[in-house]
Amino acid sequence: MVVFSGNLLYTAFFLYLIATFLFGGAIRDRRKQYEKPSKWAAVAISATILGFIAHLGYFITRWIASGHAPVSNMFEFITAFSMMFVLAFVILYFLYKVAILGLFTLPITLLIISYASMFPTDISPLIPALQSDWLAIHVTTTALGSAILASSFIAGVIYLIRSVDQTKQSKKTFWLEVIMYTIVATLAFVVITSVFRGLDYESVYTWVDKNDQEVEMTYHLPSLVGPNQGELLTKDKMEAFIEVPAIIAAGKLNTVIWSAVTGLFLYGILRQILRKRISAALQPLTKNLNLDLVDEIGYRSVAIGFPVFTLGALVFAMIWAQVAWTRFWGWDPKEVWALITWLFYAAYLHLRLSKGWHGEKSAWLGVIGFGIIIFNLIFVNLITAGLHSYA
Repeated sequence: MVVFSGNLLYTAFFLYLIATFLFGGAIRDRRKQYEKPSKWAAVAISATILGFIAHLGYFITRWIASGHAPVSNMFEFITAFSMMFVLAFVILYFLYKVAILGLFTLPITLLIISYASMFPTDISPLIPALQSDWLAIHVTTTALGSAILASSFIAGVIYLIRSVDQTKQSKKTFWLEVIMYTIVATLAFVVITSVFRGLDYESVYTWVDKNDQEVEMTYHLPSLVGPNQGELLTKDKMEAFIEVPAIIAAGKLNTVIWSAVTGLFLYGILRQILRKRISAALQPLTKNLNLDLVDEIGYRSVAIGFPVFTLGALVFAMIWAQVAWTRFWGWDPKEVWALITWLFYAAYLHLRLSKGWHGEKSAWLGVIGFGIIIFNLIFVNLITAGLHSYA
């Protein structure tokens, strides 16, 4: 069952890849977005739906194989998040029939699935804290809300690529390129991790954790930063340049640094090939867009996603916290950043509805909000130590 589940995920991945190229063919049609979509778009969305069905099949069969909702570790949660992300896109596509949403959404989905595959994929027994029906209720609802909110990022990026003047350097072009670099750095993480995984690279440290216990830590990339009071056991491997405090997961931070550095290298190669900023190279793809429509898509994503996220990340989370830890709220890093995410999108809706922040301002807010979601997913889960560190 586990092998079959994995094959369904591979099938979904390749169908999303095919659909990306089909959406690329769809936007070559020079007709305006409000006209009837082309046959390319019809085939593309059909391939996307087939991919989503395979993705859902992966989710269900892994649930059956493990006996619990497959959202208990980074691999499972990220693949579930990517599935919800595609679901949100499919719904938005049928509402607005904007093909370019697929051309931007599906590559991000492919990148998210690839990122998830870099984590251990084995099914492990649940720790006691996770042995509850609230695992499925809280985490899946949070993933769905986050995915719908993330759709505002896609709409925001498309809006900014279309509207920002690429003929001159400015703060807007700089920050738009920061977004492009972040996407490239994520790709770099997949590449560099795959390379060293293929080489079977491994180095082991002993270190003293925050409870003053000596434990072992395994690195799968050469160590640039080492654990608190760490001692390298594999003497033939590179030793870390600096140590970090026990509250920081040194191995995960090391991976982030490698991703950032490799990302810079890969970004530089792309800039040399394109001979222009990445966002400037993408701008011709957006020339036929109705910006008001894209702006509405971004707002609608937040308007739908916000109450779903509120229910999953706050209401259900607090109920489970009371059941598991006998308190509704603590100041665990994960809880704090869930609240920050909620407050940000509440501010988004307030500024949109009360202050008239439409268009470009709203697009930037959609991008920043997604940054907060990803920070919560990657940095808070991987680098900080807390009650949610088991994820």
